Amino acid sequence: MGLFASGTEGKRVFYKTNDEIEMMRKANLVVSQTLGYVGSLLKPGITGAEIDKAAEEFIRDHKGRPAFKGYGQEDNPFPASLCISYNDIVVHGIPGKREFKETDVVSVDCGVELDGFYGDAAFTFAFAEVEEPVVEMLRVTYTSLYKGIEQAVHGKRIGDIAFAIQDYCERQHKYHVVRDLVGHGVGRSLHEDPEVPNYGKRGKGPLILEGLALAIEPMINIGTKDVYQDEDGWTIHTRDRRPSAHYEHSVVVRKAKADILSTHEYILEAVKNNNSLREIYPKS
Repeated sequence: MGLFASGTEGKRVFYKTNDEIEMMRKANLVVSQTLGYVGSLLKPGITGAEIDKAAEEFIRDHKGRPAFKGYGQEDNPFPASLCISYNDIVVHGIPGKREFKETDVVSVDCGVELDGFYGDAAFTFAFAEVEEPVVEMLRVTYTSLYKGIEQAVHGKRIGDIAFAIQDYCERQHKYHVVRDLVGHGVGRSLHEDPEVPNYGKRGKGPLILEGLALAIEPMINIGTKDVYQDEDGWTIHTRDRRPSAHYEHSVVVRKAKADILSTHEYILEAVKNNNSLREIYPKS
């Protein structure tokens, strides 16, 4: 679940032990399996509310707790288990009664708490009739996630992750990185420090060391980078109402290469077997 950028750093940075990392891996496995299950259900005519209900049952059947349900302000907690964001909705979409169409792109963000540890991942699905320019934006965003993850190694800085994503999406491919929302630390809480923007300068920002767990999540728009929040207090739209894409993994910083705790394996298999969806993603 994307976090609003606050500019504050360092108050809640927690490095994980190997045992804690394995607990997080278990939570992320449930997240990944849930997203794969969602991928098998998506079809024209189904609603976000129906998907959310099925996903919550799946999570609870796997001994997890939906981390997003009830999250946030006391007077306006998030009301669902998944964030389901389609077309011009960037993130934090509330599942509703709208039926999905053959031309929709649908981002599904899932968080699970299991035995005191959190997992967090997201994936943007494309229905069969999505236009090619939008499909290409999804491909670029998906690849940029792994560009960022490549920089999540001991001794680097948050700016190295941010620059890799921004450079690939904006300089190389002319899409636009959302500035108002960022990735984040994750572990015993859904949102921990440090913030992980998707834009920045190499060699800048907080130092990252082995054992730091991060949710890296590019949020990329085909049009303007500007966004606005709906009156519901959650849903974030692109300002120009053009499509957006969002992919996310939970990872742990290691000395040689990042340890990816979540997996898209179940999702890619579901997409492959679902004729309603486009199998468009490059191999990671």
